[in-house]
This record gives sequence, C-alpha cells and structure tokens, in this order.
Amino acid sequence: MIITGASSGIGLACAREFARRGASVSLGARSADKLEEIKNEFTAKGYQVSITPTDVSNENDCRQLIEDTVQAFGKIDILINNAGISMRALFKDVELEVMHRLMNVNFWGAVYCTKYALPYLLEQKGSVVGISSVAGFIGLPGRVGYSASKFAMHGFLETLRTENLKTGLHVLIAAPGFTASNVRKSALTATGSLQGETPRSEDKMMSAEEVAVHLIKAIHRRKRTLVLTFLEGKFSVFLRKWWPSLVDRLTYKVMAKEPDSPFK
Repeated sequence: MIITGASSGIGLACAREFARRGASVSLGARSADKLEEIKNEFTAKGYQVSITPTDVSNENDCRQLIEDTVQAFGKIDILINNAGISMRALFKDVELEVMHRLMNVNFWGAVYCTKYALPYLLEQKGSVVGISSVAGFIGLPGRVGYSASKFAMHGFLETLRTENLKTGLHVLIAAPGFTASNVRKSALTATGSLQGETPRSEDKMMSAEEVAVHLIKAIHRRKRTLVLTFLEGKFSVFLRKWWPSLVDRLTYKVMAKEPDSPFK
C-alpha cells in the first residue's frame, strides 16, 4: 500500500497503524530526512517499508513513488492520497500563486498518484482513498483555495468510482474533520508564507491516530464516504443538503470566531 504525506500527522499515523497490522507500506513525503527516520523506526520493529522522497505536485515524483512501490512489493492494493496543504486568507486578498499551490498539491497530487497506480489497483481490485475535509462538502470562508481543491478532488474521485462500477475498484472519500495535525500549522497565508501556529485550540480535536483507525475500518468495509466528528462533520454535511442558507450563516459565524480571523 502507498501513503502520501506520510512523514507526519494523519499520514504517519496511518503508516504506523497499517504496518502494525501487518501491511507492507510504501511512504512518500517531501522530507527525505524524516522518511529515513521513519524507515529506521519501522525496520527496527520488523515492519516491511519502502520510502520515496515525493513532492506530489511533481508528476515525475509521483510516477517514481509508484514504480518504487511495485519494485519493492510487486503490487499495490491501497493508495491513500493524504498529502495536502491548507491556507487562511480571503479570496480578495490571496495571491493567485497560493491558489495554484493548493490545487497542485491537493488536487493534482491525487490525480498524478492515482493515474500511475491505477493499473496495479485494478489488478488487485484495490482501494483509492482521498483524504479530504468538511471543506470538500462546505465552502469554508477564509479557506477558499483549500475548499476549491477538496471540491475538485471529490469530483475526480466520484467520477473515478462511477467509471469503475464494474471493475471492482473501491473509492473512498474520507473527511476527518478538524484534526490535531501539522497540516494546520503549515497552512499558507495570503502571500504564501507559512501561518505557523494554528489559530484553533487542538485540545478537543480528534487525534491523527484515531483518524487512522477509523480509516482502516472504512477501507475494510469498502465504504464510499467517511465523515468524522458529529457537529462539525456529519451534521453539517447533512444539514447542507436541506438548509444550505442556514449552513452558510453558521459556517461564517464559526469561522469568524477564530483568533485573528481575516473577516468578522
């Protein structure tokens, strides 16, 4: 199996949980140093692991990740498109290059990896997973590039699922909700600089390790969609179908309460 964005957060938690359960894991991330540390950790525990430094916005890197995985393990049965970046700025303020970066990583990264892994996944009747967010169901103010990229991922994966109704390919869209994860600290500002510390308290957020367990269960059950947390996740997505104008107002109110919110 392959996990992108595997050097921290949900990606690393998934890698550890899958490996602990006996899976052979192929890990892609930008940081070669962190990948080496993880490889040493896994090897010491007797886990089967392959690593490939990967910037998912680079098509050739994605192709290499797939080739390395097949060379190491001979097959691919699960691909978890987890690599992603976030942002925090209003559209009127954001530089368009920031929008491009969000789309290149969050959308095109999933497209590239899925494209090259697909022949092997079809052989195994395997699973393609996109790690999304409630931002892929509801447009979040101040997260315009993030929501746009996740909506695009949803459209891509839903179409892929329909195209493969008769092939046995499983496609899962997973929306963890607000999770204590490094992706929040590496969010981009309007100019593309790093946000730094997250504006939200992470004390009551779901941990990356909890997300990994839920994700494994959803893959095993071959679910179509996994939405975690109740109020900010399942209930919001449900309410959006029946009372979208109310969800717009509630979303605006909630996001405006963030410290240093770009709008009030």
